[in-house]
This record gives sequence, C-alpha cells and structure tokens, in this order.
Amino acid sequence: MSLFRSIKNSRPIFGLVLLLVLASADSTFAQGKQNKKELENKKNKLKQEINTINELLHETKNSKKKSMGEVAILNTKISIRQELIATISGEIKQINSQINSNQKEVDGLKMNLAKLKQEYARMIYYGYRNKDSYNKLMFMFAAGDFNQAYQRLKYIQQYNEYRRKQATTIVSTQTEITQKIAELEEKKNEKKQLLTGEEQEKLNLAKEKTEQEGMLAQLQDKEKQLKEELEKKKKDSEALTAAIKKLINDEIKRQQEKANQDAIAKAKAKKKKEELAKKTKEAKNKNKNNVIVKKDDVKDDPKSPEDNTNKPVTLELTKEAEELSADFASNKGKLPWPVLKGVITDGFGQHEHASIKGFVVNNNGVDISTTKSSVCRSLFAGEVTGVVNVPGSGKVVIIRHGEYLSVYTNLEDVSVKQGDKITIKQSIGIVTFNDDENRTVMNLQIWKGQKILNPEDWLYR
Repeated sequence: MSLFRSIKNSRPIFGLVLLLVLASADSTFAQGKQNKKELENKKNKLKQEINTINELLHETKNSKKKSMGEVAILNTKISIRQELIATISGEIKQINSQINSNQKEVDGLKMNLAKLKQEYARMIYYGYRNKDSYNKLMFMFAAGDFNQAYQRLKYIQQYNEYRRKQATTIVSTQTEITQKIAELEEKKNEKKQLLTGEEQEKLNLAKEKTEQEGMLAQLQDKEKQLKEELEKKKKDSEALTAAIKKLINDEIKRQQEKANQDAIAKAKAKKKKEELAKKTKEAKNKNKNNVIVKKDDVKDDPKSPEDNTNKPVTLELTKEAEELSADFASNKGKLPWPVLKGVITDGFGQHEHASIKGFVVNNNGVDISTTKSSVCRSLFAGEVTGVVNVPGSGKVVIIRHGEYLSVYTNLEDVSVKQGDKITIKQSIGIVTFNDDENRTVMNLQIWKGQKILNPEDWLYR
C-alpha cells in the first residue's frame, strides 16, 4: 500500500506558490518599468536643458565682463544639475528595489526547486520499489470490487503523469532561475553605470559652484552699480505692467462702448416695433379713413429710458472668443515655448535676487534666456491686442486668446500689428540681445483679465 500512500500524500504546492510569486513580480515589474521610463525621460530632458545652457554660456565666454545675466544662466544650470542628480538617485533607488525583488524571486525559486527535487526523489524511490508489474497488478487485484480496482488504476496513471510534470517543472524552474540571475546581473551593471554617472554629475556641480562663487565675487565689487541697475529694471517692470493694464482697460472700455451701442440700437428697434404695433392696432380699431400706418411714421423717443449711454454694461465675450478662451484653458501645461531653444532663468512671483542678497524682485512672468537672434513665437492662436514700446522692455506684443492674454517683451523687428489674427507658433518678432546683461532674454507673461498667472504652469515641460 506504500504506492497508494505516496500518491495520496503528494501535494502540488509548488504550482500555487509559483503563480503567486510570478503574479506579484509581474505587477511590480510593470509599475517599475513605467516609473523607470518617466525617470529616463526626465533625465534626458534635463540633460537637453543643460546642453542649451552650455550653448548660451558659450555665446558669452569671449566677454570678459561678468554680468548678472550670466550668473542667472549659471544659477539655472546649477539648479537643473541638482535636479538631474536627484533624478539619477531616484533611478538608483528604483534599481535597488528591483535588485532586491529579483533576489527574493531567485531565493524563492531556489527554495521551491529544492522542495520539488525532494518530492521528485521520493516519487522515484516509491516508483523504484513498485516498478515490478506484478506489484502493480497485485495492487489492483487486491481491490474489493471492480470500481476500486478501476480507481487504483487511475491513481497509477495519474501518479505517472504527475511525476512527468514534476520533472518538466524542475527543468523550467531551473531555466527561470538562470534567467532571473542574468536579469539580476544586468540590473547590477545598470546600477554601476548610474552610480558612475551620478558621481560625474556631482563633480560637474562642484565645478559649476566654484565658477558661480568666482562670478559673484566679481559682481560684489560693483554691488552699488548693480543695485541701481536693478532699481531701474524694477521701474521698467512697473512701467510695463502699467502699459499692459492700460491696454486691457482700453480694450474693456471699447468693448463696453460697443456693448452700450448695441444695447441702445436694440432698445430703439424694440421701441419702434412696439410703437408700430400700437398704432396699427389703433388704426384697425377705429378704422377711420382707412388709415395706414407706415414704419416711417414712428418717431424715436430721444428721452427713452433705455437710451442711456452711461448705463453700466457687463463685458461679455463673443461666442468665438468664448470658444478660444475655453480652448486656451484646456491646453494648460501643454502650450509650446515662445522660443525654439531656451531656459527659464528667473521665475514667477516675488523672490530674492539670485546675485544680490537681500534685494527682492517681483516678476510678473518668467525670464527666458535664449540664443542670439531667436525668433519669438505665439503660444496660441489669437488676435494682437497691442504692440507698444516700453522703456527697458523693448517692443511688447500682446495677444488675446479669448479672456486670456499672452505678453511678449524685449522684442525687435516685430512682424505683427494690432488687429492681426495670429496662429499658434506664428513668428511675431526677434528677441533682443541685452548688452548690459550680456544675454538674449525675453519676459513672458500670461494674464486672465487683470489677473496675472504663472507662465510655468502653462508651458509644456
């Protein structure tokens, strides 16, 4: 009866354990693969930004004059370099997690393989003891009836099939262990490369910080002059804001006047229609001398209460403007950059100046440094609201996108005028090279009505 007991006591525990391990591993792998791709994309984009900054710095390398603009570019480079190092660290952390996961899988597979081999050895042993056909026949003929004999025959067949499957499973498990070990080695090599890259980026960062300190030391010698320049820039920024608000107010006023005129014309037409209907009704009731009332007989009432040009009118967007506004809003975070190559060297809002400690600047937009003679492009389709010259900001182009406005400063050779319909990425001018700051930089602003928004939230990253 030893054969019967061996069949009864054999449990296919490996199959269930293996399925659970693989299901968990597949889920972790899929999630890890997605995160890995995101980190790689981010790392590549940061490297691309550093390359752009290197190109900008190369343009100024022949100049012996160290400027705040050059420091701003270098500060941005250091910030991006730090973000790049953090991204690589994230990749290393993820690789470590994958290595640990793979190691656990290998250990689990090895443990299950050992159990499989032990179980298979027992089956071989029992099979050897019962290899004689006479013993198998005796096992069946010892049954109490035909049904029991049939069941014992099925047990013998199932046992042989199960043993064959166990042998196949052992081979496949050994193959999988070999593959997992290969993956593990690949991950370890990838980690080694990432660590080498991280170390190199740290060396680059240290070098850039030393360069930054040297620039700041040179600028400190003329701090008073720099503060005067910053104060002037601050006043120029205030003048630009005032010019933008004036253009917005002028347009709102024009729209209100148009709305008032439309309302007055509508009221007059309504009153004229009512007067005509009233006289026609009276003529029909009285039927005197076949009076026919003509439209020309109705006089406009100059004292009509609806004829009030001073009546306040709420500014409403046209259907076309509403659609454009909604379309612009739906593209938040996806708008193209106003230049083909560029990096943000001064962020939005109130913050301490990067070069002059204690000096607070308030940026209504973002400063984008770019290469010389760069073309400035429209962020989105719209209509040019105004083109003005503002001291310290060069030529300024304002484009309306429904209730939103995009503002482009420090331009020259502007190729558009007020009233022009603009398409997305259409060229509107050339960014001016700033001799004082030794760089080509523009300021981009986005407004919603009279509310200033952060352009970084709207640009594609």
